Amino acid sequence: MMEQRMGAMAVRTAGPGFTDLSGDLARWLGDNDAGDGLLTIFLRHTSASLTVQENADPDVLADLADALDRLAPRTHPYRHGLEGPDDMPAHIRTMVTATSLSVPVLGGRMLLGTWQAVYLVEHRDRPHDREIALHFSGTVTAQS
Repeated sequence: MMEQRMGAMAVRTAGPGFTDLSGDLARWLGDNDAGDGLLTIFLRHTSASLTVQENADPDVLADLADALDRLAPRTHPYRHGLEGPDDMPAHIRTMVTATSLSVPVLGGRMLLGTWQAVYLVEHRDRPHDREIALHFSGTVTAQS
């Protein structure tokens, strides 16, 4: 029988960069007895984003951060600047990445590739508390 599980996850970022959420998401699936289905991950912010990327070579994440810096530099004279010079570039970076991901789940495990991880990407210059809404739709292995 198909069921749904809803939840939330709080993440404290260290400032700009990538935070691997894969372990926390796997624990949440386990805590919710996930079987086969779909996990939707939604970030409730407009200045950070989600991505699935390589988790083997840290140079990949460094190169991606450099590419985002080139795409939306903090030094550009943006009209919107009430929250600081990092705010508008953060909005642009979020617009070209994602605030929501859908990941298939089989046997309670996300079907990520061997070298893939789910990351929260912080686009602001200082640490932030970020909230992620989680929704699993599928079979469950036991009644909670």
